[in-house]
Amino acid sequence: MDTDLRYPIGEFDEANWPDREQNIAVIAALPEELRKAVSGLDDEMLDTPYREGGWTLRQTFHHMADSHINAYCRFRLALTETEPEIRPYDEKLWAELPDSSLPVEVSLNILDGVHARWAAMLAAMSDADLARRFVHPESGLWTIERSLAMYAWHSRHHTAHITVTRQRYGW
Repeated sequence: MDTDLRYPIGEFDEANWPDREQNIAVIAALPEELRKAVSGLDDEMLDTPYREGGWTLRQTFHHMADSHINAYCRFRLALTETEPEIRPYDEKLWAELPDSSLPVEVSLNILDGVHARWAAMLAAMSDADLARRFVHPESGLWTIERSLAMYAWHSRHHTAHITVTRQRYGW
């Protein structure tokens, strides 16, 4: 059976979350995993879509920075406010903005800093902190712990878009 190029590691499955420590480890390791995933790719390769109609590898990479900046801020809001309503954004339109054509190193620098701070913050959280919630206007209440599991999946999901594309093209 062929890999579903949209979901190379499968869709997010709330029933099978890895444990908290594993999720924090994924968050901490993402910048290095992405460094490995894009190592040796030239501009033509980076501008290749991971699937027909999908984002290019470069857009996917920049999306990770956009998404994880927002996630980090959402966690901080949930820790400092009572069930704040977060602001969603149109990730497809963000992926089309001019800065999505920059070298991937620009977003890698962002991810290095955001993930170092995010992982340190997560490692220091108590059970009560992880149970704190924010409101997403489209999908309702989220605990920090549930969101952590989703962003750990998100990290592996988009890294796999890059690595599966590399395998498919023999790069």
